[in-house]
Amino acid sequence: MSVHLFKPDVEGQYPDYLRDESRRRGRADWISFAASEEDIRQVLLYRHAITTQGARTGITGGAIPDGGHVLNLSRMTRVTGMRLDSARNEVFISVQPGLSLLELRKLLQTCEFDSTGWAQDSLLALEKYRRSPFYFFPPDPTEASASIGGMVACNASGACTFGYGATRAYVEAMRVILADGSRISLRRGRERAIGRAFSLQTEEGRELSGRLPDYIMPRVKNAAGFFVSENMDLIDLFIGSEGTLGIISEIELRLIPSPECRWGVMAFFPSEAMAVDFVKTVRALPFGERPVAIEYFDYHALNLLRRQKRENPGVLDIPSLPQEYHTAIYLEYHGGKDPVSAAVAELPERMTVAGGNSEASWIADSDRELERFKVFRHAVPEWVNRIIDERRKKEPELTKLGTDMAVLDSELSSVMNLYRDALESMGLDYVIFGHIGNNHVHVNILPGTLSEYQRGKDLYLQWARQVIQWGGTVSAEHGIGKFKVALLREMLGDQVLRQMREMKRVFDPDAILNKGNLFA
Repeated sequence: MSVHLFKPDVEGQYPDYLRDESRRRGRADWISFAASEEDIRQVLLYRHAITTQGARTGITGGAIPDGGHVLNLSRMTRVTGMRLDSARNEVFISVQPGLSLLELRKLLQTCEFDSTGWAQDSLLALEKYRRSPFYFFPPDPTEASASIGGMVACNASGACTFGYGATRAYVEAMRVILADGSRISLRRGRERAIGRAFSLQTEEGRELSGRLPDYIMPRVKNAAGFFVSENMDLIDLFIGSEGTLGIISEIELRLIPSPECRWGVMAFFPSEAMAVDFVKTVRALPFGERPVAIEYFDYHALNLLRRQKRENPGVLDIPSLPQEYHTAIYLEYHGGKDPVSAAVAELPERMTVAGGNSEASWIADSDRELERFKVFRHAVPEWVNRIIDERRKKEPELTKLGTDMAVLDSELSSVMNLYRDALESMGLDYVIFGHIGNNHVHVNILPGTLSEYQRGKDLYLQWARQVIQWGGTVSAEHGIGKFKVALLREMLGDQVLRQMREMKRVFDPDAILNKGNLFA
């Protein structure tokens, strides 16, 4: 074999590959670093249980091994081709799964592609791209070091999902290696289910046939379980499947023209109810007047930032946050200069009607100022992780408890009240922030003791059951991984989970791929 195997050791080589951003640790017998599609196939010849890893930025334990073999794809970082579609005004770029989002953004800006081995039509497309205005890849998870393969595997989203949608909308084609080493090529619009029946053919000539599970997807932003629907495009079955059906070896991404300008607005309100009313007003606007991002920060989140600014004044480059700033809503606008300027000019009146103070808002109309807002957004989860790391010194088993649920528009006020009333009555330490435009906020419970941790887990389960009754999802963004398997069971039930397992067996008969993800 050309691919080498290494023994992961907690104290010696490769200990980081036994964990991800969830701060938990697994175990593995071997680890290998694939550099090509053929390397992936060689590893699969061993028939060991395989845990696939990219950049390990997930927080649901999907990349944590539970024995067996770790197959790390972080060295598969090449851009393998490009094509232009002038009629659609779109650019398509093919990448290996280990390429990071950060590196992709850099390459699209600098055009410094390594085009070694590219086909002639890709080289011609690259020359045209260099003479064209910039294009970009809209998905924007908080962690820009995430790998593209990982983003596809969990259908990653982020702040701008409100305007642009999640990763799924930008995947045009992919190659997948199945558990037996056989290969499938998929292209959007080409392979489709007939009702709930599907059939795919591998490049080696084997036919794979089965039936999609019978559940109906919730009508909310959703990352819980397989994407299924009548007559669906079968490429979508693999997007968000968390590595349980096959290993992605190449992805073609759709890029769109970069907006002429980007503006950000941070609005402050004296209460949560006023902030929520403002959100409802803004997202009900006509399409051309709506922002691409609507983000939420509660009083506890603002207090964390106040504390960080006080203790680390040189790190957090934002203006002061007066105590009367109770709740913040961040809006980001993309588009032409005139439409964006007009939309922002309407905001002060809308803030005032909702009870906010338009004179206290912050506005960013340059890349430098927008970067400060991104620091603001990202500082909250970073500070939460720091608090938990400090508390774990006394209680090593502690982790934060972070919700990832979403509800229908009609239930936004109800779910916010549900969270707040329970947390206050139980006296738990917490922070709420996130993607309120999609009715999807992150409630981070910060336990100080194992007793508080258990109470927080019980509360999380109660919330999940209520959200499910309201037609929502237990995971809107981060996926299920290994940590939310019980919540997926609550949401879908045992019968649907059996159907999901049966479908998985079509692609992975011995269940060796990413053991523990989605299924107990």
